[in-house]
Amino acid sequence: MTTLDSRAPFVLDTHEIARRPGTQRELTLSEKAPARMGVDMLGVPEGSDIDLELRLESVMEGILVTGTASVHTSGECVRCLRETDGEMTVDLQELYVYEGDEDDDLSRLERDLLDLEPVLRDAVVLALPHNPLCVPDCPGLCPECGARLADDPEHTHGEAVDPRWSALSQMYEGNDRPTGGSEATGPGPGPDEEK
Repeated sequence: MTTLDSRAPFVLDTHEIARRPGTQRELTLSEKAPARMGVDMLGVPEGSDIDLELRLESVMEGILVTGTASVHTSGECVRCLRETDGEMTVDLQELYVYEGDEDDDLSRLERDLLDLEPVLRDAVVLALPHNPLCVPDCPGLCPECGARLADDPEHTHGEAVDPRWSALSQMYEGNDRPTGGSEATGPGPGPDEEK
């Protein structure tokens, strides 16, 4: 079992209210974001400010922490790969039980200290969009050349000719009629046809 350091970021000391059900304490604090708080395309930059508004309430089982965390997000748009920045506020709620409870699924107090970082990380990562966009209707990139379609809404490449039909396009020579016959009669009889 690791030992919590009361001077570490996101470690809160609850000795003033611990084991006194009904007492509570409100906190407003700002901490620097730890590394790797996010997903592949979007996250909270390491060292950016995380503003916390918290209420710590002593209950029979331990300390109930509720509040909000406001974070700055940074990443890439999944459609056009442009840098995207934003702000996000997530809700936090976690019960930290006193030492001695054997349930492994619960967060624990250690010598009246609680570590808020795992709860904060889970709340932020779960609130991040899976497919971040720079704007809700981002048109993305041109599938042929990779140009950003938002920069040039009129972007086109003309009509693409399927290479399997390229021999046919040579017959038209730009006049919309096949060569070798008139439109009414066609190209003429074939070798097995009568003249």
